[in-house]
Amino acid sequence: MKPLIVASTRPELIKLSPVMREFDGRGVEYIFVTTGQHYDKLLFKTFIDELELKEPNYDIKVGSGSHAYQTSLAMVELEKIMEREKPGVVIAEGDTNSVLSTALTAVKLHIPAAHVEAGLRSHDRNMPEEINRIVADHCSEVLFAPTEKAALNLINEGIPPKKIHIVGNTIVDATLQNLAIAKRKSCILEKFPKEYLILTLHRAENVDNYKTLKGIVDALTKIKENIIFPVHPRTKKMLQKFKLLGKLKKKFLIQPLGYLDFILLLSRAKAVLTDSGGIQEEAVILKVPCITLRNTTERPETVEVGGNILAGVESSKIIEKVELILNDRELYKKMRRTKNPFGDGRTGKRIVKILLEKYKKGELKISSPDFTYGFWRREFIAVDSKLHGKKIRDLNFDVLKIIENGKEKYPYEDAKLKREQVIEILRL
Repeated sequence: MKPLIVASTRPELIKLSPVMREFDGRGVEYIFVTTGQHYDKLLFKTFIDELELKEPNYDIKVGSGSHAYQTSLAMVELEKIMEREKPGVVIAEGDTNSVLSTALTAVKLHIPAAHVEAGLRSHDRNMPEEINRIVADHCSEVLFAPTEKAALNLINEGIPPKKIHIVGNTIVDATLQNLAIAKRKSCILEKFPKEYLILTLHRAENVDNYKTLKGIVDALTKIKENIIFPVHPRTKKMLQKFKLLGKLKKKFLIQPLGYLDFILLLSRAKAVLTDSGGIQEEAVILKVPCITLRNTTERPETVEVGGNILAGVESSKIIEKVELILNDRELYKKMRRTKNPFGDGRTGKRIVKILLEKYKKGELKISSPDFTYGFWRREFIAVDSKLHGKKIRDLNFDVLKIIENGKEKYPYEDAKLKREQVIEILRL
């Protein structure tokens, strides 16, 4: 098997690094491609060295531009690379324009795509990332869902369970591995007070809109805590354009950080304010209370377990949530004790094992249903005495999901059916 891995932003590289390391450990050679979506040296090149990963075999250098520009240019160049390298599988992670380009290019060339962190949904189609992740999932042949909720999202969109694998989230692997390295190498904590909040802000819907960005800035100026703010280059550009940068001068505005420095700062923070999906996950893994500066999240598990609170983007709401978390001792302690919902830190190993097994069995290919004898239809049936006690794997039809007491459950192969359940099936 010859994998081709595309990682073009820091979050993608963080989450794919456990997969890359596992391939390295197993002696499997892979092609590493970056589209250059994060083209700033501090945001990507230095980052590769810091994580001790190999240099990309190809750097497309898309750079900045509109969504259409980035996506189309990346597709043109990725097509050339895929035709030249002829990979057995193409692997991408997340929801960026780079991921969209990768999935579309692969499926049009009839190369199976594997999407890591599949099934995330914010249900907000104003977010370009939501469109990217939906299209990438429907183009992919192997979908690695981090949680049962993510897997059910895929099933509800018509993706067969056989393509879906619940493996946990590689962010757990990466966070635990890299925090240990950071504690040995980083001296960043010496530069700041012992108590602080940390802030990240970069999403287009937050920083490209004057009213939204001003509301966030106004809230920040009224928060009395020390705030460390590694400013993304694009965010800094918009703060300058809207003449808002000066309002933040008294805060700890710093250049973008290396990942090891950032993860160490995050681990010691009183709380984090962010609009990043990945940092919502990292915060819960590290048991740092998270305040998300968005109205929706594609990481609902972080909210459900109690480690993350959606504050929206209005100034008064942000201040209200910050004060609530920092002043309510019981709530704060509860958020600090949150159980990580994303896995045990062995997701990278599971992903590589599944791909290698599929390759050996000849299953790593794009397949289409056979409609020769009719069309598949979805049906709901009640579990009766004949089905009671049977395992999903023993049935001669595909079970899409189990419904019990109005709650949807994923149809794990070893799940036993009970009379009070209803199952949704795929029948010819």
